[in-house]
Parts: sequence; C-alpha cells; structure tokens
Amino acid sequence: MGDPTPHRTKPAAKLTTDPFDDDKLHEECAVFGIFGSDDAAAHTALGLHALQHRGQEAAGIVSFDGEHFHTQKARGHVGDNFTSEDTIGRLPGALAIGHTRYSTTGDTAMRNVQPLFADFAFGGLAVAHNGNLTNALSLRTDLVERGHLFQSTTDTEVVIQLIATSRGKRLVDRVIDALRQVEGAYSIVLISRKKVIGVRDPLGVRPLVLGKLDDAYILASETCALDILGASFVRDVEAGEMVVLDQDGVHSMRPFPPRRKRFCIFEFIYFSRPDSIVEGVNVYEARKRIGGELAREAPVEADVVIPVPDSGVPAAIGYAAEAGVPFELGIIRNHYVGRTFIEPTDQIRHLGVRLKHNANRAQIAGKRVVLVDDSIVRGTTSTKIVEMVRSAGAKEVHLRISSPPTTHSCFYGIDTPARGELLASRLDVEGMAKHIGADSLAFISMDGLYRAMGEERRIKESPQFCDACFSGEYPTRLQDLDEGTVASQLSLLEEVS
Repeated sequence: MGDPTPHRTKPAAKLTTDPFDDDKLHEECAVFGIFGSDDAAAHTALGLHALQHRGQEAAGIVSFDGEHFHTQKARGHVGDNFTSEDTIGRLPGALAIGHTRYSTTGDTAMRNVQPLFADFAFGGLAVAHNGNLTNALSLRTDLVERGHLFQSTTDTEVVIQLIATSRGKRLVDRVIDALRQVEGAYSIVLISRKKVIGVRDPLGVRPLVLGKLDDAYILASETCALDILGASFVRDVEAGEMVVLDQDGVHSMRPFPPRRKRFCIFEFIYFSRPDSIVEGVNVYEARKRIGGELAREAPVEADVVIPVPDSGVPAAIGYAAEAGVPFELGIIRNHYVGRTFIEPTDQIRHLGVRLKHNANRAQIAGKRVVLVDDSIVRGTTSTKIVEMVRSAGAKEVHLRISSPPTTHSCFYGIDTPARGELLASRLDVEGMAKHIGADSLAFISMDGLYRAMGEERRIKESPQFCDACFSGEYPTRLQDLDEGTVASQLSLLEEVS
C-alpha cells in the first residue's frame, strides 16, 4: 500500500544537475502507440525519443507479433536504451506502445516502469498512462480489501485491476467500465492482441493526438512524435473520446457524458515542445504571444531582454518585439552536463547553478536587463540567476514571468511541490521580488494569459482551461485529498516500510 505522505530524498553530499532537481515543474510522462507497421518498435522508440522532455527517468516498450507479447524496459533516456538493433530486434510485431516516465518520489523501481502488462482470461494487455488519478488511493484501498494483489505502486495499475474486475464481455467494454470509475486526468494507450486503444479523459486535461504513417496509425502525446517519423497529423483525440486502432482502421466512440473541456494551460506555457501543435495551436507562437502580452502588461525601461534558457526563449522574443527592446542571449546554457557532476565541498556548493548556466557578460555589463522566464516554483533558481546576472555587471535586473503566480499544487499529472513550498503561496509579488533579489518582478495576469491564447478574458464561472495551479479551482473532485489520504502529487505511491 502507498505511503499517504510522499517525500523526496535528495543525496545531501552531491551537487546534482539532474533535470528533476531543477526549480521547475515537470511533466509526468508521455505515451505512444502504433498499429500496422512492420517497424512498430523502432517507430515507437523514435516517437518516445521526440517525447523525451515529458519524462526522462525511465522508458518502456511493449510489442505484439501475432503470437506473443514482448517487453523491454530500462532506466534512463530512450536514446541510451532503445537504439540498438539487438534491442529493437527483441520487440517484433506490427503493434506497439511505449512510455517515458518521470516519477515523483525517490528512485524509479523497474516494476513501476510502464507500460504495465497483465495476462487476462481474454489474453494479454499492456497499459501506458500520462496523467494522474485523483481517486487512485481510494480505489486501491477498496481493491486490496477485496483481495486484489498489486505488483506496482503506480496509479496506472488501478486501471488494470478495474479492467480485471469488469464484467464486460468485450475488451473495449471492460476499459470503459474501468475508466468510468476513475477521476482525474489521463491520456492512456493500451495494446491487446488485436488492437491499440487510446483514451482521453472527459475534461481533456492531458494531450493525445492521432497520426498516420503510410498504412499505420499512431497515437502520441504530441505532434513532435509524428514529425520525427515523417508521419502526418490527422487530428487531436478529443476530450472523452476512445479511439480504437485495428485491422479495419480507426474507430471512435464517446463512452463518457460530455463535459466542458479543461485542457492544461501550462502545456502552452512550458510543458509541450515548442515545435508541437497542441489543440490546434503552435506552441512556439503561443509563447511569443504570451511574451508580447506580458510586455504590454508589465513594461519597464530597459536596455536588453534576456531569456532564462531554454524555456524562456519564445516568451522573451515576444516580449522584446512588443517592447521594442533588443533581444540577446545573455545567459548560455550548458547542455552537456550529466545528472551528477561532482561531490563538492560546502564552499563551492553555491556554484551549482553555473554548471548549467553562465552569464554572457558582454551582453549584460552596464545594462538594465529584463529577464524572462516561464514560472517561479520555489524561487531558488530565480534567486541564483538574478545573482549571476548582477555579478556579470547588470545595472538593474527586472524579472518577468510568462505565467501567473503558481500558488497551488497540481494533481493532474504535473509534479509540483507541496503548496507550502511554492514561493507564490507564501509571499506577495513585492515580497517575492525582495526574496529573489530583483529590482522588479511581474507575472502575466490570468486574463492576459487567456488573451494570448485567443480568449477575450478568463471566464470565472467556467474557465476555458485547467489553471488550478494558478487559481486553486480544481475541475474535478480530489477524493484522495478530501479524505486526507494524499498531501501532494501522487502518480507514484511510496510503499510503507
């Protein structure tokens, strides 16, 4: 059973550059599925490589060759584990699904690496899931009390167990029956002996797209996974839709009552790759528009606009263009630092931020600088970046953020700290600026963000997106939280010792 209070353990003696130690929010995972390709596993590996930004701790692929299922899982990056001919050769078949994963608690146990596979009376089934189920612990407790044995600690296995208990005669009916019992956010792909199935939750919080490569059909978290294969984008899988890929083509059904869509607005701000098309919107262009709106809302006299790389770049371009201030790469990011670099003495521990970022002094010294970043979480990285820019000779440092203040935890598949660790939940904007050491600090307003996304304003009675991390208005019931079972994001449940 899971520990109701997840925690993160960080090695105190190491100076890490692990991307999950950064002061950023992180996506939980990505999914990919393909039906009808002789190179299904190779295509899946390439698709997952394009989706690596959505989960970098582990990856897995399950294929089916007409007689047997084949599984390969590994910790680390896709490119380090799924590029050899030998590995792909162990995954034959024309059907495959894959998953990249970022866990929220401690080390990644191999039994939690997806896709998860189970043998049923009707045959084998594997499942991969992006999102988070907000009643997973409640459902799990009930299933365990009824005698179910769990082999992992992920909320994804709850779905498998619910499929097992369903009395539906067809696989599709069993999947629908299971998903009608869960709450929260999910984009799920499943593989059976004859089908690849994709399902998106009724609110459409997490993304899922349908593509086509010759005679094969593809399901993926983002369109960049189609681009790497040369596949064509067909359409988004719609909120509450189930798409079944089989030998007869694509079949669509709507098994859930319709609800008002609440797509995650942070996908546009940070999570999706900038070259993806998400919900019909080019992510790069959306971020530039957000930056332009931010410049209109929070102008400041400045000599140069500098992004915090890499996620702040498009918004900074938009800000600079709207403000009429030169854009420069005043901070250079080192992309080639490993997960753990050295074990330092206490005297040099504070230099950690410079392992990844270095000030481009020629573009900073003697200038009034606008720094543009996508978010502030705990504020630790922002503090170090501002200090670094000042040390490079900046006369003034003005921080501009292309999202509203992050005041609440996410429970829908984004790893966020407990609310008390979020800087914006404890301090007002003036207090945050003082804490970080900036001459000024401004966030885009909620209405400004919505305007940048093509909406006139945020409709308070029925928001057009999920923006709970800014507003605290969660679009679903948080059953596990309401029952005091979980204190923060839980798509991986830590075991009781």
